[in-house]
Amino acid sequence: MAAATSYACSFQHLPEDYYEAHEMPGSTRQAIVMLASHFYESRDGSTAGFWSDKPDAAKAMWGAVNMLLRLEREWKV
Repeated sequence: MAAATSYACSFQHLPEDYYEAHEMPGSTRQAIVMLASHFYESRDGSTAGFWSDKPDAAKAMWGAVNMLLRLEREWKV
């Protein structure tokens, strides 16, 4: 969970501990759960989890996670 939360903060251009002091939006929470479960279930080389029926499971997972995180991204110019 810590690695997934860290990735979310980094992707959304937020400070590392942002979600310790702020409420986490539902889309970000969903992305973190998906990412953490992918990290856990792929530790032995399998894809499992949400994407077990897809041959390109890792690519699909990263696409879905990044799309969810993009909804709450702090866009900077």
